[in-house]
Amino acid sequence: MVTLKDIAKECGVSFSTVSKALQGSPEISLETIKIIQSKAEEMGYHPNIAARTLRTNKTFDLGVIFEDKTGTGLQHQYFAKILSGFQEVATAHNYDITFTGPSTNKDYDYYKHIMGRSIDGVAILSADFTRPDLQKLVSSGLPLITLDYKYDSGHIAVLSNNTKGMDDLTNYVISKGHTKIAMIYGEDTLVTRERKTIFNKILHDNNITIPDEYFVQGQYYNSDLSKTATEKLLSLPEPPTCIFFPDDFSALGGIKALHARGLTPGKDISIVGYDGILLSSMLVPPLTTYEQDGNTIGRTMATLLIEQIEKKSTSTDKTIFINGKLIPGGTVLDINQTK
Repeated sequence: MVTLKDIAKECGVSFSTVSKALQGSPEISLETIKIIQSKAEEMGYHPNIAARTLRTNKTFDLGVIFEDKTGTGLQHQYFAKILSGFQEVATAHNYDITFTGPSTNKDYDYYKHIMGRSIDGVAILSADFTRPDLQKLVSSGLPLITLDYKYDSGHIAVLSNNTKGMDDLTNYVISKGHTKIAMIYGEDTLVTRERKTIFNKILHDNNITIPDEYFVQGQYYNSDLSKTATEKLLSLPEPPTCIFFPDDFSALGGIKALHARGLTPGKDISIVGYDGILLSSMLVPPLTTYEQDGNTIGRTMATLLIEQIEKKSTSTDKTIFINGKLIPGGTVLDINQTK
């Protein structure tokens, strides 16, 4: 079996240099890391996980909590991008990833499961953050990071900048002359509250008042509920000229409702989505949306979590915002030209 000493001898470097290079340590130059990692692969080196665990008192295993409430799973591009970026950084630092979730087991306990597996740290991507077992996990002192949710107790949270996203989308729609703007929103979460708050603020700043009926609750990634909500809005005595959807996938349900009435987005009525998934750019016309930078979010989460585990960061109470970008698409009609 090939050992670190064997690789060190072949490369003409010390044992510690090989060890650090295989871990991608910033103490070693990228050129040296590439040479050593290439030689290790050539010699057929495989790390002894058990020995490494005993030596470092770490399992090199990152837990990922991802509850899929909609059935789209990792097929949803936003989460797929986040997990891709997360895995990229984890792999570069020689960490494995273990997914954990309750499935249909109502008695599932995240705290017991995570602590029982001796996982080094955990990232909570999607879950009911108010669950007692998750709150206990947050208070346990285990390195932890959350996506789009901030607990009161000290920990690191990475959030897509929803304030900027709704600011950009709402101002864009208003710039096209729209004042009858409706919003189909997701379930009551921190993200939903942030989006509704900035949406209302921008309308107020532009002296735009809309009826309560223009706000309809749907659910994230649920096209059926968005279809029903769209039908409700279209049936109003004075329907909106533009409809905001909670995400691009949900917007598909709204588009179905529009087509059923012979309406074309961007021509007869305007719509906007959120997320910027690939599918939105393939629609005709392309969906106007806000693209969240999932890959950067995932990379940032993994980097900060590993820094906590390896004690390279002493800060465990901060919030990081990741900006996305507006995708104009073609589903927002410029009604200034029709006035």
